[in-house]
Amino acid sequence: MSAPRILFAGTPDFSVPPLRALLDAGHRVVAVYTQPDRPAGRGRKLTPGPVKQLALERGVPVRQPKNFRDPAEVEALRRLQPDLMVVVAYGLILPRAVLEAPARGCINIHASLLPRWRGAAPIQRAVLAGDRETGITIMEMEEGLDTGPMLLKKAIPIAADETGGSLHDRLSLLGAEALMEALPGILDGSLRAEPQDDSLACYAHKLEKSEAVIDWSRPALELDRQVRAFNPWPVAQTRYRDQVLRLWQSQPLEQAADAAPGTVVATGREGIDVATGDGLLRIRQLQLPGKKAVEAGAFLNAHDPLGVVLG
Repeated sequence: MSAPRILFAGTPDFSVPPLRALLDAGHRVVAVYTQPDRPAGRGRKLTPGPVKQLALERGVPVRQPKNFRDPAEVEALRRLQPDLMVVVAYGLILPRAVLEAPARGCINIHASLLPRWRGAAPIQRAVLAGDRETGITIMEMEEGLDTGPMLLKKAIPIAADETGGSLHDRLSLLGAEALMEALPGILDGSLRAEPQDDSLACYAHKLEKSEAVIDWSRPALELDRQVRAFNPWPVAQTRYRDQVLRLWQSQPLEQAADAAPGTVVATGREGIDVATGDGLLRIRQLQLPGKKAVEAGAFLNAHDPLGVVLG
């Protein structure tokens, strides 16, 4: 019996470990689908994404349709005679014709414990909401947004100092692990899918830059989650003496402050303490326009923000 013919669809860094795991395990990946090259760098030169780079290194054919509205693109996919399509952060909507093309359908590696956090930004939304755990769900794809039946779930705790970036990296590796665990049962039909409970679903809206602005009247615990969730993008920010100040690392302190929210009430090598609606937020790493991100101690060598009201 010939090896199953697998298509892989993904684009950013998050998709790389699952593709690498498939290739390292010797699975027959007959083509990789990824989004068209994008301009990057100062010269705005068209640059292949991380998934394309890995595919080319490993000699896997690459296809980069802008979308699947062209029937010729769907027919080209069908001609590959796929048994299964693995989709990880691809970024394009797959129409019914594509979803039905592989003999065993399409599966998706989703970065949350479905049905919680369907949508574009499940990693950051989990941190922002203060969730204590998240994980990976391998699911069968259907036309709804992350609504398909679940094949496998793997959970991990969210650390107290977790950032959007650190959780992204951990879940990317967990996604590869989950795929390798689920794949045999998917291919031989022994792994049974479980429907989602739609009543428990949350929608993880795409991140917007406007969400990065700090509202100092909110509690320090919430603001700390905002700083961590939006690291490395779009990065929490506030105003400092008519400049945008980006906040990269913080720490909530329970002690009360007899000052208006946003007021810098203490400074030191450990950080810059700011009054909030409830408690203090200690800023530990920050960045001014045109400068590198620095620890609070280094910032204080050139600035004296004590008493300044941020925001």
